Amino acid sequence: MNKPEYNTQEIWRMDRDHYIHPWTDFSVFKEKGSLVISESQGAYVFDSDGKRYLDGIGGLWCVNIGYGNEEMAEAIADQVRRMPYYSTFTHVTTPPAAQLAAKLAELAPGDLNHVFYGTSGSIANDSAIRIIHFYNNRLGRRSKKKIIARTDGYHGSTYLAMSMTGVEFDHTGFDLAPGLVHHIPSPNPYRRTDGMSMEAFCDEKVADLKNAIEALGAENVACFIAEPIMGAGGVIVPPPGYHKRTREICDEYDVLYISDEVVTAFGRLGHFFASEAVFGFVPDVITCAKGISSAYIPLSATLLSEEIYDVISVPQAEGAMFTHGFTYSGHPVACRAGLKNIEIMQRERICEHVRDIGPYFEQQLAKLDDLEIVGDVRGKCLMMCVENVADKKTKELFDPAVNIGGRVADQCEKRGLIVRPVGHLNVLSPPLTLSREQIDDMVAILREGIVATIDELRSEGIL
Repeated sequence: MNKPEYNTQEIWRMDRDHYIHPWTDFSVFKEKGSLVISESQGAYVFDSDGKRYLDGIGGLWCVNIGYGNEEMAEAIADQVRRMPYYSTFTHVTTPPAAQLAAKLAELAPGDLNHVFYGTSGSIANDSAIRIIHFYNNRLGRRSKKKIIARTDGYHGSTYLAMSMTGVEFDHTGFDLAPGLVHHIPSPNPYRRTDGMSMEAFCDEKVADLKNAIEALGAENVACFIAEPIMGAGGVIVPPPGYHKRTREICDEYDVLYISDEVVTAFGRLGHFFASEAVFGFVPDVITCAKGISSAYIPLSATLLSEEIYDVISVPQAEGAMFTHGFTYSGHPVACRAGLKNIEIMQRERICEHVRDIGPYFEQQLAKLDDLEIVGDVRGKCLMMCVENVADKKTKELFDPAVNIGGRVADQCEKRGLIVRPVGHLNVLSPPLTLSREQIDDMVAILREGIVATIDELRSEGIL
């Protein structure tokens, strides 16, 4: 990397004094401030003093093709020179917006052939709900509005998306949309009743959805929203058959199924979309963001089935329009980045690479199970999580004040690895271009970080 050109302390002060960060911990921020990341290349990022870190979280589940891709940079620059922006409201389009929509329809499963653009996963999920409500209104089913989501599911941070999110910690002090969203229990196999088989656990979780629909009344339930693998809620992989069976329940009760693939799409699990390829079902709606552009430019998409499109595309009244959209819907630079991202992934066979190295990543991380605070190592391919517990036998958690995930992350950061702390968890979602050697480095540093944390806990009398 080039010699740093930044005054770290000046940047640190400006950030502390003026920037409100997502998920700010105000108990320490005003004193501790931020780590200033200023450069990047491949699977590495560099702070403003030049220290290198292996990025174990891929930005935030999103820098799929790695940092500093010159081909992507040139495509973005070329589009900026040609035409940086034009509104796609009413009946105006741009070549990148049209071309990317066609490409997404080609890659998506089933008949999800229609694309609505946004700039984030939150917007993709909000758009899905607003469109589904409109769809039911057009069918004369105006009571069919309620949403079923899951405890520990994460769907975004806008008002509606956070109302669908089932991570209790994220709701502290904030309001949620009253009466609109109903959460059913998380399908977390690690927390199932002792002695319960995986098959029985799956039966129980599928029944949770069926019971919720019946309790609310199918005539009142618009949709079920679910991540194929739950991300920020703990990288929870549901029991085998869960998604296919919940899809069948939705079909039985005429409830639409939204597959939130904001994290899992675009190679994270080794396929452009995971719903059908990995879990064997085709939803009515897929939402995606993050890896769609490998985070080089903000972009998201809500993919709709032919059935939904056929209803919402019929003129509802003379002069009426489909009045949903955003200034940056179908932004040409973002769509050009999305097209180039797919081109690079297909040419470099990145999905195939993930399917090759993903099991190796899983196997190497699983070896951390010998450490006394590691209760569970779970996930799939390049979407993994380590759950830290105070007692491996009882699965008892540490007191939140211990900040166990944060301690591990801090120890790893000192050693040149960035992992994400989520309460008692540490999440890993590195760039999809990761090599076996980099996996070995990542797992070795993570082990050192956990061991150092154990020593720290012992010195404080916590263990």
